[in-house]
Amino acid sequence: MRKLFAGLAILLVLAVVAQFYFAASGAFSTAPNDESFRPHRALGYVIFLLAVLLTIVAALARMPGRLIGMAGLAAGLVVVQVVIAVLARAFNDTGDTSTTAGQLVFGLHAINGLAIMAAAGNVARQARTLSRSAVTDRPVGAGDGAEVSGPAARPAQPAS
Repeated sequence: MRKLFAGLAILLVLAVVAQFYFAASGAFSTAPNDESFRPHRALGYVIFLLAVLLTIVAALARMPGRLIGMAGLAAGLVVVQVVIAVLARAFNDTGDTSTTAGQLVFGLHAINGLAIMAAAGNVARQARTLSRSAVTDRPVGAGDGAEVSGPAARPAQPAS
């Protein structure tokens, strides 16, 4: 389960990197905004679902509480992304042609994206460390069909 968690965490980081690429390609596209940002918007929903799934898998895998919280933080920050985008559009729809409030609010969208990247990267780094330690902490012979005999095969008896 820890390997699955680590794989999902790495997938989330890759999706966030792709999200930055789609944002940049949409920003420099000559197509209308709705059309040019379509891949960016669609991947945003995938990132949200992936972050929620990552949080659920973290809880099921009994990861440390801080790691579960960090995965949940990534999902929460994606929700904040949507709120920022809606607020920025609302400021731009006021009809004022000289308005920069929408642009200022929308600038927070990029900063929040960096926060999502930091949270996802932190989760991926910790998940890889935990998944590696789970493999190296196994006793010799465990899981490979080898029988363990002698004192190591008996459970330790509590001291009286």
